[in-house]
Amino acid sequence: MPRAQRKTVSEFEGIRQELVAELSTLQAEQAVVLAGLEEVIRDSQTGSGDDPADSSGKTFGREHEQALLERVNEAVRATREAIDRIDAGTYGVCEGCGQPIALPRLEAFPRAASCVACKQRQERR
Repeated sequence: MPRAQRKTVSEFEGIRQELVAELSTLQAEQAVVLAGLEEVIRDSQTGSGDDPADSSGKTFGREHEQALLERVNEAVRATREAIDRIDAGTYGVCEGCGQPIALPRLEAFPRAASCVACKQRQERR
């Protein structure tokens, strides 16, 4: 299969601007979630004499905040990688097969690094 041609940065400038704005929003969200997690951890350390229900509630809160932080961190990582692919001229090219990623997919999910077929194969594993 022939490899897709590299696109220029200017061809995806609109998407890049959206990704940069999204990255800024995600980083702000990341800071808020991290502050919330630090607060939950502080609260859980001060309640050593809590009854089991209080202790369970604090554990749930901590795990919830950690899960939120993990999701935001993943979105930040994927967004940075998409911006890097635009800058490198490899954006819109599937990392699995090297073929172009359909523009509707990129418009719907600008962080996409795989075409639909490769993503489906990846999810079946």
